[in-house]
Amino acid sequence: MRLALILALCAGPALADAPLFLLDQSSLPFDLGPGAPQNSPARQSNSPNSAANSSANSANASSSYANSPQNPANEKRVIFTGDGDVVGYYAPSSQGTLNLFDINGKRVAYRPRGSKSLFSSQGKWCGTVAGSQGGGFAFGIIRSCSNLF
Repeated sequence: MRLALILALCAGPALADAPLFLLDQSSLPFDLGPGAPQNSPARQSNSPNSAANSSANSANASSSYANSPQNPANEKRVIFTGDGDVVGYYAPSSQGTLNLFDINGKRVAYRPRGSKSLFSSQGKWCGTVAGSQGGGFAFGIIRSCSNLF
């Protein structure tokens, strides 16, 4: 099953629905950046220690089947770069957290429920999430967080 995911991921953007692109934080409108109260890393509901966001929560854990690269549902949630390189996949949790994983299944970022922002597993602001055409998401991240994938 894991081989099937790797092959699907290598197939490129044809199956992918989540483009990943670099952004310059200073060029973002206020409501999308970390200065906006709903996107602040200091906000309790955005914290990696919040129960809904915690990697210890089974809904967000890399070890959970729902978040595993072996789960066929994740083959339809591929994250790819503008060059067509597949870097991971995303998986929503039952608590509203959107988790981003690298191709090996390691959780690298999350979007808390009610926020437009992405945060690293350590709680650092990493970027923003937008809906993409045809459904799915588009992830805009800062350069330092792109290295997490």
